[in-house]
Amino acid sequence: MLPSENRLRRREDFATAVRRGRRAGRPLLVVHLRSGATDPHAPGESAPPTRAGFVVSKAVGGAVVRNRVKRRLRHLVRDRLAELPPGSLVVVRALPGAGDADSAQLARDLDAALTRLLGGGAR
Repeated sequence: MLPSENRLRRREDFATAVRRGRRAGRPLLVVHLRSGATDPHAPGESAPPTRAGFVVSKAVGGAVVRNRVKRRLRHLVRDRLAELPPGSLVVVRALPGAGDADSAQLARDLDAALTRLLGGGAR
């Protein structure tokens, strides 16, 4: 489970990450990343937590399939929060093929997208 302080809940936060962040697409998912805008070393301020949200539409499958995909993605993102800059907003959008994919395939696509967004890969 993703801790409460690391969850995106507000529509405005989702919109900020999607509209103003960088995007990396993979066959099973698209990851939007808006890096933290505040300086974590500024005096008197603590580093804001990285927050993540998920978009899984009906194109992925029925309710059971969508919820299974969301659970898998939450688990995968939770393990990767430490790699992301503090204060970042991450939105993971599952594509229709994600419903048939297993956790290992989702992990590969998520890792590839995050590597590209964090500057470790070329287009």
